[in-house]
Amino acid sequence: MIYWCVAKVLFLIVAGKEAPERADLAIMTASRQIKAGRYEDTKVLLYGPSEQYISTIKGDVREAFNEIVGAGALDSACVFIAKKFEVDTALQEMGVKLLPFGERLAYYVNNGYEVITF
Repeated sequence: MIYWCVAKVLFLIVAGKEAPERADLAIMTASRQIKAGRYEDTKVLLYGPSEQYISTIKGDVREAFNEIVGAGALDSACVFIAKKFEVDTALQEMGVKLLPFGERLAYYVNNGYEVITF
């Protein structure tokens, strides 16, 4: 199947341990969209509870997350939240850059990305 890639999409993942199924769904969905090349550009941004949750994922969800990182689609996680939840080191070991969330979100919105929030 061929898709016409005309949209730029940002997956904003906020869900965490309070909604693990939703967080897992976000990671799996983003990974599948990236693999299928359904958009002109796909990026992922982590914020809030997702940062703590991501630091603990395993199995298929961890593999999907690693695919996102490997594809260069993971922008970053919020440096302030990562430090607050004391997961900054764990996230960095997973290949996650830590940057100010507000600046990164503004960048994508100002550059025409459609934001999909989980």
